[in-house]
Amino acid sequence: MWLAFWRSRNRLSLDELRYLTDQLFKIQVVNEVNKDFVIEALRSIAELITYGDQHDSAFFEFFMEKQVMGEFVRILKISRPVGVSLQLLQTLSIMIQNLKSEHAIYYLFSNEHINYLITYSFNFDNEELLSYYISFLRAISGKLNKNTISLLVKTQDDDVVSFPLYTEAIRFAFHEENMVRTAIRALSLNVYHVGDVSVNRFVASPPHSKYFSNLVKYFCKQCLELNELVSDALKSGPEPPSTILAVVDELEDTLYYFSDITSAGIPDVGRLLTDEFLKHLVFPLLLPSLKTEPAYEVRIGSVTSLYLICCILHIVKIKDLANSIAAGLFFPPEVFVANSGNKANGFLSVHEPTNESKQPDNESLGSENDKKLKAYLVDCSTGTQVHEEAAVKANVSIDSSVALRETLLSYIRDGNNVQVLGSLSVFATLLQTKELDESMLDALGILPQRKKQKKLLLESLVGEGSGEEQLFSSESISMKDGLSGELDGYLQRIKDQYCVSTSSTEEGASPRCHRFQVLDALIALFCRSNIPGETLWDGGWLLRQLLPHGEAEFSSHHLVLLKESYRSCTRALLQETRGSWPDLVLTIIINEWKKCKRAIEASSPRKEPKSILLSQWKFHEEVAPSESSIPAGERMCEVVKVFVLRHQLQLFSLGRALPEQPSINAQGDHPENSRAKTSGLNVSVPKPGTELKVVDALPCRIAFERGKERYFRFLAVSAGISGWLILAEELPLKQNYGIIRVAAPLAGSNPRIDNKHPKWLHLRIRPSSIPSLDPTKTSDGKVKPRAMVDGRWTLAFRDEESCKTALSMIVEETDLQSNEVEKRLKPLLDLENALGLSDIFQHETSS
Repeated sequence: MWLAFWRSRNRLSLDELRYLTDQLFKIQVVNEVNKDFVIEALRSIAELITYGDQHDSAFFEFFMEKQVMGEFVRILKISRPVGVSLQLLQTLSIMIQNLKSEHAIYYLFSNEHINYLITYSFNFDNEELLSYYISFLRAISGKLNKNTISLLVKTQDDDVVSFPLYTEAIRFAFHEENMVRTAIRALSLNVYHVGDVSVNRFVASPPHSKYFSNLVKYFCKQCLELNELVSDALKSGPEPPSTILAVVDELEDTLYYFSDITSAGIPDVGRLLTDEFLKHLVFPLLLPSLKTEPAYEVRIGSVTSLYLICCILHIVKIKDLANSIAAGLFFPPEVFVANSGNKANGFLSVHEPTNESKQPDNESLGSENDKKLKAYLVDCSTGTQVHEEAAVKANVSIDSSVALRETLLSYIRDGNNVQVLGSLSVFATLLQTKELDESMLDALGILPQRKKQKKLLLESLVGEGSGEEQLFSSESISMKDGLSGELDGYLQRIKDQYCVSTSSTEEGASPRCHRFQVLDALIALFCRSNIPGETLWDGGWLLRQLLPHGEAEFSSHHLVLLKESYRSCTRALLQETRGSWPDLVLTIIINEWKKCKRAIEASSPRKEPKSILLSQWKFHEEVAPSESSIPAGERMCEVVKVFVLRHQLQLFSLGRALPEQPSINAQGDHPENSRAKTSGLNVSVPKPGTELKVVDALPCRIAFERGKERYFRFLAVSAGISGWLILAEELPLKQNYGIIRVAAPLAGSNPRIDNKHPKWLHLRIRPSSIPSLDPTKTSDGKVKPRAMVDGRWTLAFRDEESCKTALSMIVEETDLQSNEVEKRLKPLLDLENALGLSDIFQHETSS
């Protein structure tokens, strides 16, 4: 029989299919002797059926007539070698994936053969067999529709009672192998998106709904692992390890899976996920960790928590979940800790009520304190910033009873850069979350002015409430009444379902109060000197979203603070014109102006949530040599970023449009008696090999290599905002002329005559560009600042007088260069005249 298998036949013929099936029917047991034939026969049958589907329907008719699917099941039962099981699964996967005929798919899925194979007890200790089995299941799911899915389920009274494809698949949903998890997620989504009502009821009802609970718990486990990795990594080095980035990607993939699940539109699943997220993650883990100095143990750091909240809001599009998270910000964090207990699986739950014997004491203590807190919060409705002193007068402990919304604002006012960035990101994400009701945004104090005016206009048109009065009044920017009914509904739901004390929210405060608090926090942020410029830009984006037209809601106190901060950064900018990098100040201002304008006028935040985590390393302080010009250059870039933002905020606060370019004077002509003119240089960047006059140049010696001194003529020149230290070789045949051999930046040279050798002049030679402006790509594709260091020149002159003359030349040309930078900056600083700050420029330049 085995020799006959190898006889010459048309391989892609019906006769070949007939022969192979006949041989399979004759086999009574599959062992090591005949396994190769069986494996090859199964492989060939898959090829023939796929070929016949595209060319000749007789192939599949024969397949049905001989009931080959049943034969496959029989072969599996009598097989001992694992190779046969592997080939059978591969054969069926190939057939299911490649068959185009709906009739063929209907036949394969009927007669319970597929369900038998799905539920067959394979030995999954064999990793290869598991991989083939998962591919088989995924191939089946790829052919699901409202017609085919009915062939794979068992029903009773129109209810699905058995669905092996789904129930067997989700057994591997949390497998350690990522490829397996990915395949199961794809399979489950194929099931959900069929849209079969009875199947939807099946997956959303117990015990199968337990899958969604386990999925959220698995996500909680990922969150805790990420937090641990971040905590360990911050102790070990200045850069985030690749493991953190991998975990972040996997965690966000899980959230996108949740999003895909909800997009299938299964009503009960959205409710289940919302409940599980709130019960296992948001209330017991994320919100309590936002407290500034918690008196209780937290399992997730505040920065990781801020990142996770942003991720959930940004990716998972469930209205109740988004609104519940937002409503949770109106509670102090202690209420979630006090009403949560440890479960056996290690996750906290806020579903379980507190001990009845303790409830009266907790409520009485909370009520008294919350009444004082409520009165304290109502006082802020006048629009003034809430201050800690007021809380002390009300005998309220800020640390123990302030709502999380206020905690986020305190991070913006007083937190470190990462806390500021995280809090701004939370507010920005809430603002961009379409699932949030506008009344919720209004209650948080972040409803954009244009949306509020639209809302009031609609209310006035339909005659609801005082919409018309508010629309045309000076106080139309916010509601005068208390928190909205929509928010009240979510607050009550949290209290009822999660056993939160009914006296734990800011029930007395109004949206108008909250809006002023947000504005106060943002203005305080813009006045801070210890926050990087790009983080301030994120605050600028949020401010522009709230106040698209500028001056409407700025109080006189706000304007004073903005002017003071602008005065401070103007001084800092003028100092940089006398620093180590004046030649790059104008270029950086122009570049950063465009970037800042794009950032604050963008329709959406420019940063992804993961930037919150990564910023912990981005702004990691590194020890740099105190004499290096590199930190000075990076500081100058920061000064420019802050100046640009505050300048644009000044224009914004006056209701002016932001110009595309900053106002800077054009470069003027060089004086006829300047060294640049005298030497004949007419280029901004002198290149080696360029000829020039060396009348003013001083002879000197320098050794670029040990023991190899060279003779040059030294010249310092400034041309506009550029300045250069030049070493030229005198031309022997052309008197008073030379060839440039070396040119280095003039600015930041820090000339110094040697104490012991008065003929020696020490110069620092800084790079021509700042490392962060000239990044390089690493082997793994990451962009990093180019490694740069300062150089050193020691010039030896003929006598002490020549050395002093060289020093004076450098100082004089450096002053000319700085003066030109200030001259070109003057139009940009003319804004001060309109703000009553015109004395700053005159004072700084005169000094």
